[in-house]
Amino acid sequence: MTESRIQPSAEEAARQEYFMQEARKETEAVSRKLGRPLTCCIHTFGCQMNARDSEKLLGILERIGFQETEDENADFVLYNTCTVRENANLKVYGRLGYLNTLKKKNPHMLIALCGCMMQEPQVVEKIRKSYRFVDIVFGTHNIFKLAELICRRLREKTMVVDIWEGTDQIVEDLPAERKYPFKSGVNIMFGCNNFCSYCIVPYVRGRERSRRPEDILAEVKRLAEDGVVEVMLLGQNVNSYGKTLEHPMTFAQLLRRVNEIPGIQRIRFMTSHPKDLSEELIQAMADCKKVCRHLHLPLQSGSSRILKAMNRRYTKEQYLELTERIRAAVPDISLTTDIIVGFPGETEEDFQETLDVVRRVRYDSAFTFLYSRRTGTPAAVMENQVPEDVMKDRFDRLLAEVQRISSEVCGRDVHTVQKVLAEEPDTHLEGYLTGRMDNNTVVHFPGKKEWIGNILDVYLDESRGFYYMGHVQDRQGEDA
Repeated sequence: MTESRIQPSAEEAARQEYFMQEARKETEAVSRKLGRPLTCCIHTFGCQMNARDSEKLLGILERIGFQETEDENADFVLYNTCTVRENANLKVYGRLGYLNTLKKKNPHMLIALCGCMMQEPQVVEKIRKSYRFVDIVFGTHNIFKLAELICRRLREKTMVVDIWEGTDQIVEDLPAERKYPFKSGVNIMFGCNNFCSYCIVPYVRGRERSRRPEDILAEVKRLAEDGVVEVMLLGQNVNSYGKTLEHPMTFAQLLRRVNEIPGIQRIRFMTSHPKDLSEELIQAMADCKKVCRHLHLPLQSGSSRILKAMNRRYTKEQYLELTERIRAAVPDISLTTDIIVGFPGETEEDFQETLDVVRRVRYDSAFTFLYSRRTGTPAAVMENQVPEDVMKDRFDRLLAEVQRISSEVCGRDVHTVQKVLAEEPDTHLEGYLTGRMDNNTVVHFPGKKEWIGNILDVYLDESRGFYYMGHVQDRQGEDA
């Protein structure tokens, strides 16, 4: 790569703009040589924060000159990885073998890996040794450097590895290409200080760092001006937002400020840790009309003994009391959760405690997981690891109970008119749209593509357990 006379700015966002310009010169040259536009494909594993990161990465790639495609036989392929469970790592390794065959046919193809999995030193070492065809490896703290890393790879013509152990930088003022024009995630904080004994996230995402409220509010206002009607406030534990700020602000206070922004009609957030969910936040959820009546509140286990071993810092009784206070303040709220089966030392009695909580809370839905042993976490070296056959038996019983309750709970609004945000064409029914209610329940209904992005009055004709079939009504209550 030829060096430009313009030197990078010391201010990071401007500095990255410089590298985007430099990388664009290179992509335009290759594009002219090939006689076609260059394509890029991003495959996202994991959580909503990874999905939001991928939107930023795509924004950078498009600024550089790539066009998005779903096909992995692209000129630039990026895997934004997750490492919460071992199976996520295995999926990435499996896909890399396939990418290698594609790269042999397309020598100028670039392959990049980023995200949580790349924060594990043993993973990076394995990539260096066994997957030498990978071009760029970076982690969770420096995704804003993608253009700079591409420039380095093109200049040095060897694998570029740039992993930061941690950072105090927050660089958000860069291009992003949203998946949906009418809704968007908004990062409000990064990292986690909780150190649950089974979880690798604090080690790969770093310690908590909150964005300045004025920056968050400015971003939400820009999104509203751009036609966004729904925002999802994102963080590993949004309930602890603001503690690292020079002038601390609670998450409840931030929520009220976002609620005041014109144009925004729905506000969602995740994830919430039960130990940090304050009375102030419960009241804010009750008061703020734009805040969706849906709360994802991870339980993980219903056994106080196991919760202590998990370092969750609440008991079964405290969790149940919290859900009662939430429902008293917001009676129509939808509660969803995460549950881990087979944590080290879990007995049948402990598992029955989990089933008891599920039956008492009656979740709208639950994400259920087999315990995944993650090297580097305290739980990985605990005694009494639960045999796989026992875990699977408990998992099947839990899933059956969750699904039975969910099918009953999710039908409570049948034969009523509800506000539904039309999100996309139905993938199974021609002429139908798919949308979500305020409480996050999915609704399928006949509709026109031009309705997508609008909040519609939908009569719920039929409950099918986990979703509704409905039809749109006009403002006079007549069928549209």
